Amino acid sequence: MDKRIRVLAINPGSTSTKIALFDDNEILFRKAIKHSPEELRAFPEFQDQLGLRAAAVEKAMIENRYAMEDVDVYVGRGGGLSSVVGGVYSVNDLLAQHASTGLRGQHPAQLGAQIAKQFADKFGKPALIVNPPDVDEFIEIARVSGIKGIHRQSHLHALNQKEIALRLCAGRGLKYEDMNFIVCHLGGGISVTAHEQGRMIDSNDIIMGSGPMTPTRAGDIPYTNIVDLAYSGEYTKDELVYKLNKGGGLADHFGTSDVRDVLNLIKKGNAYAKIILDGMIYQNAKYIGAMAVALKGKVDTIILTGGISNSEYFTNTLKEYINWIAEVVVMPGEFELEALAAGAVRVMRGEESVKTYTGVPVWEGFDN
Repeated sequence: MDKRIRVLAINPGSTSTKIALFDDNEILFRKAIKHSPEELRAFPEFQDQLGLRAAAVEKAMIENRYAMEDVDVYVGRGGGLSSVVGGVYSVNDLLAQHASTGLRGQHPAQLGAQIAKQFADKFGKPALIVNPPDVDEFIEIARVSGIKGIHRQSHLHALNQKEIALRLCAGRGLKYEDMNFIVCHLGGGISVTAHEQGRMIDSNDIIMGSGPMTPTRAGDIPYTNIVDLAYSGEYTKDELVYKLNKGGGLADHFGTSDVRDVLNLIKKGNAYAKIILDGMIYQNAKYIGAMAVALKGKVDTIILTGGISNSEYFTNTLKEYINWIAEVVVMPGEFELEALAAGAVRVMRGEESVKTYTGVPVWEGFDN
């Protein structure tokens, strides 16, 4: 296929919907559509925001003088699905229905597939999702916990993790399926993941709560302390969950989740700020070490990505702990919209087979 493929990528977040229009992998325009608290207050459930967000995307296209009917393929973030292996999926009726119910928990990303399908149905084009948050490629042994009936689940930054590994391979003439990587997505949430020959075999859980402290998450804490907080009478269940998953980490220590603010405190000689940020870096290093164990020491490259990887203080301090394991490459930023477009282009060009969503989980428990 010689024709350039026009892709509209849609990535809904908590208070914004990020979109970008591509010709192949060339961006024509991108926009983060902000949704005001007043707008969202009228639609307290994410699913109720579907019409609002779809209309905002169409309006942004018109304002930028692009026609919706000229788009060849609509691709959304995905989410709210049964667990799946990584890849590109067509948005069939079952996938859209599961996304609408938030099968594995409510998240704005579940709107991405539905918005894409709305436009695809309206204009007679395909709708796709790429490596949704529901990707689960764990090896079975990584699922074991010390409580029978509770198993470790795969919740990580699958889209950006896979994209950043593919980008490194493309730049070096390598095949992702031949390599062993540790990819660290360093953002408001942090996922540290072992990639073994194209499969994400183990990671910390960014939704249920495990891993290093992050700008907004408490990270691993002795469970008796959590039990004490739960029974202290100071928190409702929702308040405690918020403190652990959204108001923890740097936000709890400093009232800000911006690493740059903490770095400014360190520059001013704030010793407390330094010990807390250094502690967060130390915890990330320990998780990288754990993923090296998951790969049995056979690590080709450690990749640091996400917004925090723009901080030389953070990455240089982290390297002091981990550069003995393998080469460390810093690839700052997030490439989620680019990853959505790249996946859509690969499928439209026949370079990758599109997968069919069946709703059958990739793993349903241990045999007793």
